[in-house]
Amino acid sequence: MCPTRELANQVAVEAKKLLKYHRSLGVQVVIGGTRITQEQRNMQANPCQILVATPGRLKDHLENTPGFSTRLKGVKVLVLDEADRLLDMGFRRDIEKIMAATPKDRQTLLFSATVPEEVRQISHVAMRKDYRFINTVKEGDEETHSQVSQMYMIAPLDLHFSILYDVLKKHVADDADYKVIIFCTTAMVTKLVAEVLSQLKLNIREIHSRKSQSARTKVSDEFRRSKGVILVSSDVSARGVDYPDVTLVIQVGIPAGREQYIHRIGRTGRKGKEGLGLLLLAPWESHFLTSVKDLSVSEAVTPSVDSSTQTEVKGALRRVEMKSKESAYQAWLGYYNSNKTIGGNKSRLVTLGEEFSRSMGLAAPPAIPKLILRKMGLSKVPGFRST
Repeated sequence: MCPTRELANQVAVEAKKLLKYHRSLGVQVVIGGTRITQEQRNMQANPCQILVATPGRLKDHLENTPGFSTRLKGVKVLVLDEADRLLDMGFRRDIEKIMAATPKDRQTLLFSATVPEEVRQISHVAMRKDYRFINTVKEGDEETHSQVSQMYMIAPLDLHFSILYDVLKKHVADDADYKVIIFCTTAMVTKLVAEVLSQLKLNIREIHSRKSQSARTKVSDEFRRSKGVILVSSDVSARGVDYPDVTLVIQVGIPAGREQYIHRIGRTGRKGKEGLGLLLLAPWESHFLTSVKDLSVSEAVTPSVDSSTQTEVKGALRRVEMKSKESAYQAWLGYYNSNKTIGGNKSRLVTLGEEFSRSMGLAAPPAIPKLILRKMGLSKVPGFRST
């Protein structure tokens, strides 16, 4: 079981390589975003000794595919990959239901780059009492690669697009084989950033959970093979996905946590190569730096963006559809509202939302449907416009 479709597809590709000379053994993939009937036919018609799955789709097959629960009773090995992320994404109940459908005498392997308390809890549920815990990170070892230079910049939100464009232009000019991943806070913010940078004539690809699975797979495969390209991504690319030769990872906005920062930065500096990481924060997000102060993250000089660059960015923002800005604003608000440090002060959140709107070139924040405001617990907060 893998937390994302991208990782599941990647695991399946590697498994098929290992089985190249074992024709009687087969690998099948079951993931959301694809037709379940096609997966059912594949499993019926082809050998399936190794099944790679995301939890939601695996549960769908357990409940809706005839004979599937019987086949699960024959499982000898269950692997939970990126277990911390599986739990972060709210899959615990699905995982527990799937585990209950497999034999108790199975072998269980649980892999996780970080081991927060919830992973320790699920290990007690998933594994035998006498399980062995193997830590491959020695005491005192760095959690991030020493060959990755990590930097951060603090700048007002209304300069973030200009700084991002300036940093990318310089990186593209310095390295003909550039390969950049930009991580954004949510799928809709990812979409907005990708559209703005595309308007600025950069070679952009976009991947997030709102894209169809076929589009995600196509972009992921293309980025893996290519150089001279920039991938704007939500966290679907943060865990375990191996993109060779990434030269720069940029994180825009506060990551979901320390672990997520580490996973994202791990997309560069792989297989002994050097890499560069940049975290771009607004002044009110700077408290995040205390959680990574032991990771050798140093402050970078914020570039003084010239007026022509700012003019280009403003023009690009004007050309982006209002619908994209409205969706990004809603998603941005939901993300920061759920952050305990930032979302705790609702009147301040109103002000920060206005700041984010200005950064998109809007004079005032977009109105939000009443139902969405209610779901966020913001319907009674003065300052938010509703529709």
